[in-house]
Amino acid sequence: MSRGVLLVLAGTSGAGKGTLGRRLREQEPGLRWSVSWTTRASRPGERAGVDYQFVTREEFEKLRDAGGFLESFEVYGDLKGTPRQFVIETLAQGHDVMLELDVNGALKVRDEIPDALLVFVQAPSRDEQRRRLEDRAADGPEAIERRLGRAEAEERIASEHFDAVIVNDDVDRATAELTAILESRRSAGP
Repeated sequence: MSRGVLLVLAGTSGAGKGTLGRRLREQEPGLRWSVSWTTRASRPGERAGVDYQFVTREEFEKLRDAGGFLESFEVYGDLKGTPRQFVIETLAQGHDVMLELDVNGALKVRDEIPDALLVFVQAPSRDEQRRRLEDRAADGPEAIERRLGRAEAEERIASEHFDAVIVNDDVDRATAELTAILESRRSAGP
């Protein structure tokens, strides 16, 4: 049995990586989703165990200190991390796994699993990114500005270190592009 493909989807805040990830999971029922742990509060509509494992800082730090994360970072004051055991075991069973991470998390996963497929999603423009963040209504004006301020640096890192960059100007087209990228890696083998 061959090992599965590890697809790491990252992108700027408001780029729509969550939407693309959901679409891909709907189209690819065999694609396993790794649920990240976070110490932040849930946003409206998010479900525990589906979108994130919402845990206390103490619970998070205990698993982190035991080496239980592939990657973990403090992001905007909250801890986030990818549980190691699920990913390693699922790939070994021949199943493909998808992660949604920030740029730093994606690069850390690449350090741990060098053949990970890193795909970066970006909004078609900074104005559109701002509109999406404001529509999401999850952050105040200061947090939105902070996220927008990081976008250019994240895009530069992605252009140098990621396997592909998708501009999410149309969700159907972007999902088709993401599907094609995954299929190409499956055909090539990890």
